[in-house]
Amino acid sequence: MAGIPGRRIGWLSARRVAAISKPGLHGDGGNLFLKLDVGGSKSWIFRHETGGKVRKYGLGPIHTISLAEARERAQAIRKQLLDGVDPRAAAAKTISFDAACERYIASHKAGWKNAKHVAQWTSTLRTHAAPVIGKLPVSAITTGLIMRVLEPIWSSRHATAHRLRGRIESVLDWAKAHGYREGENPAVWKGNLDHLLPASVAAARTVHHPAMSIDEIAAFVDELRERDDLPARALVLLIMTAARTSEVLGAQWSEFDLASRLWTVPAERMKAGREHRVPLSDPAIAVVEGLPRSGDLVFPGAKRGRPLGPSTFRTLLRDMGRDDVTVHGFRSCFRDWISERTSFATEVAEMALAHAVGSKVESAYRRGDLLDRRRELMAAWAAFCDRARISNVVALR
Repeated sequence: MAGIPGRRIGWLSARRVAAISKPGLHGDGGNLFLKLDVGGSKSWIFRHETGGKVRKYGLGPIHTISLAEARERAQAIRKQLLDGVDPRAAAAKTISFDAACERYIASHKAGWKNAKHVAQWTSTLRTHAAPVIGKLPVSAITTGLIMRVLEPIWSSRHATAHRLRGRIESVLDWAKAHGYREGENPAVWKGNLDHLLPASVAAARTVHHPAMSIDEIAAFVDELRERDDLPARALVLLIMTAARTSEVLGAQWSEFDLASRLWTVPAERMKAGREHRVPLSDPAIAVVEGLPRSGDLVFPGAKRGRPLGPSTFRTLLRDMGRDDVTVHGFRSCFRDWISERTSFATEVAEMALAHAVGSKVESAYRRGDLLDRRRELMAAWAAFCDRARISNVVALR
């Protein structure tokens, strides 16, 4: 074991840590040692003697815990010993970040709207956080470690990083509430990470889904009608209603009231978790009425009781030679048409797309869903999509 002259603390440096090649313990001072195994792995050890017995505490591998962080942990243990606290007993009162994640998800998943949400939580934490902080006690997680988790994906995968930060913050808040850690939450944004990472607006790269131009849509709808297969009919309904892929493919016959010319998508199938009423134009009703009925699903897939798969539309577009557009882009096309070719109000357009309109206060006072105005809007959109010769279209302004 390499000795430390006197009581000096800070004997090692990052360069020396990297250069050490002799197996054994290499002291930094203050009871902190770098341990090099015969196999070549390096980790941090806190070693002290009490009652004639030598005790050791593992502080983590060097690829996860830096020299500076190891010194912070060693100092924390020295303070515990000074206060008469047994570090082993204190460690028994905490849990690892991975364990905290599991318990947090288990206690909250009943309130989440679907299994996909649970899977997303588990996946992001396991993929990005666990390799860095998963095995560490929640009490030992610092802002520096949070930065190590977030920085690699903050710019390249900003939306994922943003959600990940919030999830880590929630787990650490849960840990504090259960007495597993103290002090400020190192994953909190305001007054903490906002000084270290670019703001969301600056870092986020807006990704626009490739959309068909407004003046192409009528000819494209005609082409879909010529195919007359189930995926093509489903895509016509999606275009005519400006709905999302999951809303159309998961549609059930019980949701349609053709006498009232309404399609009511239940809250559990909506992205915003709110029931959405879709007024049906004549072409939309024609699509629904022309479909065969066999079971509960409007667009049944090959497997009994299952709808057409999520890649149905992507495959259809590829077969039609339209890899240049996305299904979500049809919603963008619809929104562009409203803005550029009509005088319908913004709130009518946003409600047609099932977007939240205004603040929570405004939403509380706006009890209706502008159904009558949206009927006019969807009828006008259907008429526009039904015209094969765009030059004959009369602007609604």
